[in-house]
Amino acid sequence: MSYRDLNPSLRTIMTPGPVEVEPRVLRALSTPIVGQFDPEFTVIMDETMEMLRKLFQTNNQWAFPIDGTSRAGLEAVLSSIIEQEDVVLVPIYGRFGHLLTEIAQRYGAQVTNMETTWGQVFDPADVIQEIDRVKPKIVAMVHGETSTGCLQPLKEIGEACRERDILFVVDAVASIGGVDVRVDEWKIDACIGGTQKCLSAPSGMAPVTFNSRIESLLLERKKVEQGLTDLKASELSKRRMIRSNYFDLSQLMDYWSPVRLNHHTEATSMLYALRESLRIVLEEGLEARFARHQLHEKALMQGLQAMGLELYGDSRSKLPVVTCIAIPEGIDGESVRSMLLRDFEIEIASSFGPLKGKIWRIGSMGFSCRKKNILSVLGALEAVLIRHGAQVKPSEGTQAALDVYHQHQN
Repeated sequence: MSYRDLNPSLRTIMTPGPVEVEPRVLRALSTPIVGQFDPEFTVIMDETMEMLRKLFQTNNQWAFPIDGTSRAGLEAVLSSIIEQEDVVLVPIYGRFGHLLTEIAQRYGAQVTNMETTWGQVFDPADVIQEIDRVKPKIVAMVHGETSTGCLQPLKEIGEACRERDILFVVDAVASIGGVDVRVDEWKIDACIGGTQKCLSAPSGMAPVTFNSRIESLLLERKKVEQGLTDLKASELSKRRMIRSNYFDLSQLMDYWSPVRLNHHTEATSMLYALRESLRIVLEEGLEARFARHQLHEKALMQGLQAMGLELYGDSRSKLPVVTCIAIPEGIDGESVRSMLLRDFEIEIASSFGPLKGKIWRIGSMGFSCRKKNILSVLGALEAVLIRHGAQVKPSEGTQAALDVYHQHQN
């Protein structure tokens, strides 16, 4: 039996991830393989760490990718710092707060949640009040919540955690590379990103960075495991741990340092892809990149509203790289998505949990965040909605978006 050559369709991907991959990144994936301890490759590792520090806006020594999807980065950080019975506070305002909760619980943490309506974020003062009530060891929060299209302010929360000697762990998977993320300024102790969203590389790596506060905890934990500690047996018995081997940050530190511990075989081609995506980000410049995402967000939003559609969520806390739309009453949301894909080869997303079937989500991330894509999705969505009998204003959407672009050019 023979199998045909790979020939997937060329889609216009306007989801909150994965997104279209930068052409330069695709070319980097075809770069010849060298050994993971070849001097040429270790230079590439060091360069990638240096560029990640700039992306995360940090002076941390440790900034490197975890091999695996974004969830691998979340698990690597949480599994490496949680001891059983540790109190962890996770404020939830969408799907991925639930994910942080599940990971922390699997490693034995006592998790306390606070929740708000999906489509809103937390007032930092309310989170700080709950921190003072719960007194956690760790606060874990999502920065950009793709399930609701919301962006959580972090600066005040990070400062409050640092004042109280609490570790602040942030999921910036959806925001890094498209939205301002200031690890040092916001007092974030560990931050996790992803490759398949605003960095426009394939899914398969999770860049992380963490500071000396996390490193000290890792080294202390390592001493406990090796018996190199002055703690009494009664104290040691309280330090029960569930430890991953693959996601052990202390071993990964040795892998990414001059020690070059043979912890795993590096995903060579994916590192090439990540390095090239970071080069593209830094060539564009962080401020220019953030401004580009905001420009296309504005064009998309004004186009959708001019068409007669209602945006979902609190506009004051909108995530610039994800736009949520309330599905018009009487319209089959999945039928609309299917027709967009079938007839226009454009993919947009539905949502999860309480928002499933109620909203569409359009991602404008990285390489997918460009004028051609914004105008294409507006024109196609208008045509499909008319076919479904929705009351929209023909041609108004694309014209409103063009107005944004022409005003920007002038």
